[in-house]
Amino acid sequence: MSTLQVKAAPGLSVPMEDKPRVYIYDAEPVSVPNSSYYQRRISDGDLIEQADQELQVAAASADAVADGKKSRATSKTNGE
Repeated sequence: MSTLQVKAAPGLSVPMEDKPRVYIYDAEPVSVPNSSYYQRRISDGDLIEQADQELQVAAASADAVADGKKSRATSKTNGE
């Protein structure tokens, strides 16, 4: 079975599937099996898949770079 890298949504603690007294927190990503339990927790918003979060950060930084290039191009055409 494949694994996922997940961490809890900010402010939450999510119990592990086979160890209900052991929790996943929002500080460190944890490797868990790709089971229906964890998929359900991800779809409910209790867990955040780490790969998804890294993609969102990369997309946000790419947007910021693109916006910076647009503003410089606009200022050059406006004679600034």
